[in-house]
Amino acid sequence: MELGQVLGALPPIVDPNVLVATAGRDDAAVYRIAPDRALVATVDFFTPIVDDPTEFGAIAAANALSDVYAMGARPLFALGITAFPREKLGTGLLEKIVSGGAAKMAEAGIAIVGGHSVDDAEPKFGYTVIGEVHPDRVIGNDGAHAGDILLLTKPLGSGLVATAIKRGLCPPALEREAVAVMSELNRGASEAMVVAGAAAATDVTGYGLIGHLANIKGGAEIQFSAIPFMHGVRELAEKDLFPSGSRRNYAAYREQVEWNGITEIDQMMLCDAQTSGGLLVAISPEQAVGFEDALRSARYRPARIGTITGDGSIHVRP
Repeated sequence: MELGQVLGALPPIVDPNVLVATAGRDDAAVYRIAPDRALVATVDFFTPIVDDPTEFGAIAAANALSDVYAMGARPLFALGITAFPREKLGTGLLEKIVSGGAAKMAEAGIAIVGGHSVDDAEPKFGYTVIGEVHPDRVIGNDGAHAGDILLLTKPLGSGLVATAIKRGLCPPALEREAVAVMSELNRGASEAMVVAGAAAATDVTGYGLIGHLANIKGGAEIQFSAIPFMHGVRELAEKDLFPSGSRRNYAAYREQVEWNGITEIDQMMLCDAQTSGGLLVAISPEQAVGFEDALRSARYRPARIGTITGDGSIHVRP
C-alpha cells in the first residue's frame, strides 16, 4: 500500500493552528500555541542498523532530532519508544541502546522525559521529539525559488552500509565512517541555515536523495559527480547490497526523473534509503557562500549538488 493511501484514511484537518501536517510531506508537524510560538513534533524509530547497541542508540537519537532541525526549529525534549524481546532484557543490550541515545540527546541539550515500551521479537528503538519555532520562521519544503542553490551537508550511502553490515560484508573503515556520519547531529547545519535565511529544507532519510528532492517543491537539476558518497559505497552498490527500502524508492521515482544517461547503479545510489542523513537545503545564490562558510566552520562538508529549476521536474546530469 502506498503512503498516500494510508494518509488518505485520515480525516481533513480543520484546526487553523495546525501550520504543517501530513499533506505537504514535511519532516515534522507544526502547531501554533501563541502568535510567536509553535511546537514542532516528530516520531521515528527503526530496527538496529549497526551491531554496537550504544552506537545504535546514538544513531536513533540523531535521526529523530534531525526532523526538528530540518524545520529550522530548536528541540525541547524527547520521549523514548522501545520494542524489545523480553527474554533478552537481562543481557544489558537495551540499557546500552538507551544509554547511547541519552548521551546523544544530552549532546543536543535536551532531556528524555518519558516514553513507552512493548515486548516484541524484533528490537526497535527511537524517539518522539518536540521542538519549538516561531510560526513565521518555519523552514518547510515549499519555499524554494528558481535559481536557488541546493546544498547537501552529509555524504550518502548509509542504506548500503547497513545492509553490508548485516551480511558481514562491510569494510571496517567504511562502517566507522558511516557510524560517524549517522551519529552526527544536524544541529549546527540547522542553526546555520536559519541565520543564512534558507528558502527550503528537508533531511535526507528513508526516501533517499531523489525522494526527498521530490518533496522540495519546484523541480531541480542536480549533478551526479557533485554528490558526496561515503568512501567505498560504490563497491557495495556494485555488489547489489541495496536494502528493500532503496528498491522501493527506485520503483516509485525512476519514471519521474530525467536521468540523462546515468547508469542504473548510479540511479539506485541516489534512491538509497538513508538513516540520519544530512540536510538538503535550498538557498539563494547571494546567501549560499555565507552558508557554506558557516557550515565549514561547524565542521560540516557541504556540497553544492544542483539548483532549483522551477519547472517541477527532476533532472540528473552526469
